[in-house]
Amino acid sequence: METKSLLPHVWDVPEVFRKRLGSKAGRQRTMMADGHLLLVLHQPPEPDEVERRGRFIWRQPDGTWTSNDLGSGPSVMNRHLDQFAEVIHKYDEMEENATSADDYFAVLEAVAPIHRSTRHLHQVLQEARQAFPDVREIINFRDRAYEIERTAELLYSETKNALDFAVAKQAEEQAKASHRMAVSAHRLNVLAAFFFPLATLSAIFGVNLLHGFEDLPPPVPFLMMLGAGLLSGILLMKFITRAG
Repeated sequence: METKSLLPHVWDVPEVFRKRLGSKAGRQRTMMADGHLLLVLHQPPEPDEVERRGRFIWRQPDGTWTSNDLGSGPSVMNRHLDQFAEVIHKYDEMEENATSADDYFAVLEAVAPIHRSTRHLHQVLQEARQAFPDVREIINFRDRAYEIERTAELLYSETKNALDFAVAKQAEEQAKASHRMAVSAHRLNVLAAFFFPLATLSAIFGVNLLHGFEDLPPPVPFLMMLGAGLLSGILLMKFITRAG
């Protein structure tokens, strides 16, 4: 049974190109035969994309460029590079607007496959440049691919550094909060130890002493005790939660 070719049937390419392609595009690479150049490339990958979407750009010996999904003409390769540049610009804006570790991680997860894809794209165009040293447009494509790869690399590094800083800052804040909680717990333990003997003796012998409040009209003693209790609670709270 004849295997279906990934290349369009209307393309009059050397048969060796079709034989060297399997059922999937595979890695990005360059194929050359009889003056023909076939670039096996990848479309800009999505963050959760497992299998890369292939793209094929064919240059005929007369200098005609054709793509399987971007049309024909000398601007085919530029349109392919434009897609990567636009995606990188979008993620660069996301990185500028990121405010948390989760935001930076989302950008990093999206930029990583773009960075790898642009690096391999630059390698492919460098191989094409060496195979066709007299074709000026391939040199321009190679140079632009390098610029895009460099931009993706810088964005990846900046995002990773920002993520590391956000994680370190969050860990520092958590450590400070844990320290404050430990200090507050220690102060509570000191207060409990200080008043424990008094509370124990009061519970054993009782503290029903005459203090004169019994003769005051009712709601006054209650309000006085309530006010004293609230004031004591506020002072105790400030003592427990103060810095240091």
